[in-house]
Amino acid sequence: MRPFVSVVLPVHNVQAHISETLDSLARQTHADFEVIVINDGSEDGTLSEVHRCVRNDPRFVVVDWPDNRGIVAALNYGLSVARGEFIARMDGDDLCHPQRLALQSDFLIRNPGIGLVSSQVGFLSGALDGRGFARYVWWLNQNCDAASIFRYRFVDAPVAHPSVMFRRQLVMDLGGYLDGPFPEDYELWLRLLESGVRMVKLPQLLLHWRDRPERLTRTHARYHIDQVNQLKAKYLARWLQKRGVSRIWVWGAGKTSRKRANYLCDHGIEIGAFLDIDGKKIGQTVQGRPVYDGRRICDLKSEFVVSYVGSHGAREEIERLLLREGLLPEQDFLLAA
Repeated sequence: MRPFVSVVLPVHNVQAHISETLDSLARQTHADFEVIVINDGSEDGTLSEVHRCVRNDPRFVVVDWPDNRGIVAALNYGLSVARGEFIARMDGDDLCHPQRLALQSDFLIRNPGIGLVSSQVGFLSGALDGRGFARYVWWLNQNCDAASIFRYRFVDAPVAHPSVMFRRQLVMDLGGYLDGPFPEDYELWLRLLESGVRMVKLPQLLLHWRDRPERLTRTHARYHIDQVNQLKAKYLARWLQKRGVSRIWVWGAGKTSRKRANYLCDHGIEIGAFLDIDGKKIGQTVQGRPVYDGRRICDLKSEFVVSYVGSHGAREEIERLLLREGLLPEQDFLLAA
């Protein structure tokens, strides 16, 4: 018998797209599921549109909050009332493939050692220049196995939130979603990975993800890049300290990389030196620390290396250089941007 799945779907001011989202869920081939729609204080016609779309479908449960309580409150409420063993996430402006729930739940049943499953993701761009979003989606779709997701977890959020299905009890045991000055989804992924939960992505494209100017990730302070980098630093510092690493070398002597790396110092990690390939920086002293030529890393007997260079193409080239020089990911270096 297939497991019961609960889809947690917070919505806020998505009148223009919610009917398509609900239709994509109503068409699921998986038989046993519920959709918990939490209307979180919408000020447009979202609630009326939801009721119009689902009024004759008992699989849909609609909860109306007149006041906006926020995404974390809505997510945790959904988790608390969900009847499913597995939780699928959706946002009110995205579309999912008809077999999404069936494929993801079947995978979790067949693979008890996996705690969370995502999928390939497509994107629906809005009125913005979507190149940055497209690059992120491309990157997401390259890293699908558990080892890659773990290895690159500090580069960026390694799974798209509305694409995931996870074992409810795992997340409940870790306290659900946390509310704070950080992206709640990325924080949960790092917490799950830190606790040993394995994540994978299916090869099928099961979600079309919409990029809109009104997306919370573009408008709310908790998703600002500084908040993301502070969150990463907290979990990266803990990982380093558990491995007995208290001093690192940072690849990237520029202003942006230094700012990212300095958050690690707030958690007790010492920066011993910087690495770069820019001839104008090599040989200089930055923040009281020397800047060495990263291409000579094997001659330098470096400390553990954390790369904070995140520009398109440069991150991959640095990784290739480190691997060519015989350094091993997680043993000798990590990418963090």
